Amino acid sequence: MKPDLMKHPLVMIALVAAVTLFVEDLDAARRFYQDVFEFPVHYEDSNSAVFLFGETMINLLKADEAHELIAPATVAPPGSGHRFQFTLAVDDVDAMCTVLAAKGVQLLSGPMDRPWGIRTASFQDPGGHIWEIAH
Repeated sequence: MKPDLMKHPLVMIALVAAVTLFVEDLDAARRFYQDVFEFPVHYEDSNSAVFLFGETMINLLKADEAHELIAPATVAPPGSGHRFQFTLAVDDVDAMCTVLAAKGVQLLSGPMDRPWGIRTASFQDPGGHIWEIAH
């Protein structure tokens, strides 16, 4: 049973509303998300495309437009290293790997059984963001 977080006096955040990913090629990223995840574009303009993952928006934003959003911080260039990954819960990791392979997605790792008791595999989107599937 999950605790009702909104009733806890110290918690003011109910969910992650949006994650913005900086991408160099918006068209390639949009096609990848449409083809691999099979979600429709929720919102789109010349600089971004938004997809809904449940209640969380994944906003693909052109990297050269990101400065205005995060200034005075800077946008790291692709290939400079990874600092996070997204994890999607699936019913069958191996079956999902078959689906991903049919869509031309190359796995970075897995499928494999992890010492902490889950089975995982990971892949990368065109912007270099890592996605893991797990069960």
